[in-house]
Amino acid sequence: MKNTVIAISRQYGSGGRELANILSKKLGYKLYDRQIVHMAAAQLGISGMSESQLKEFEDNVPPLSLKFMPFYIFGMSGAKPMNHKMFEQESEIIRRLAKDGNCIILGRCADAVLQGNENVCSVFVCANDEYREERGRTVYDGKSVIELNQEDAKRAEYYAYYTGKEWGNPKNYDLSVNTSHKSLEDIADVIIEYINKK
Repeated sequence: MKNTVIAISRQYGSGGRELANILSKKLGYKLYDRQIVHMAAAQLGISGMSESQLKEFEDNVPPLSLKFMPFYIFGMSGAKPMNHKMFEQESEIIRRLAKDGNCIILGRCADAVLQGNENVCSVFVCANDEYREERGRTVYDGKSVIELNQEDAKRAEYYAYYTGKEWGNPKNYDLSVNTSHKSLEDIADVIIEYINKK
């Protein structure tokens, strides 16, 4: 029997991380989030970076136009930027984790990395601005919707650069869920039911 993998992408402030934790407990699946970043950093020899340094490093996505230019134009002799190496390393880790056992992978473009695998269920978690504003105030140190949207813009840019797809577009996911009007527990049950029938 194949492993089941749930790849979750989410709007900032939608409760996606909490939902992933609930699913992990209900299903007994391992949950991987920032651990993947630290594993990749260790394999690239940059494990000495702090969490904030790693976050800043990840957010520094080159302009999309540069993706289509050969690196030698910039005198780099074909050498890949560390950002690219980091993404490739994370992708390799994600593919390995998906083979190791049932798991939930939060973010990291896992839905795109594992695209085509029948045992993968990709989920996008969203919420309306009122819900996100409340969570921004209570969970994310008083962040406004504007600040949450800025974080989402970074995620969308990162996703587009490395996958060539539109982040948050329902066509790119097996399931899209809105956490605004149902409890996360109920939404977790809906996802589990969907997986069982997939």
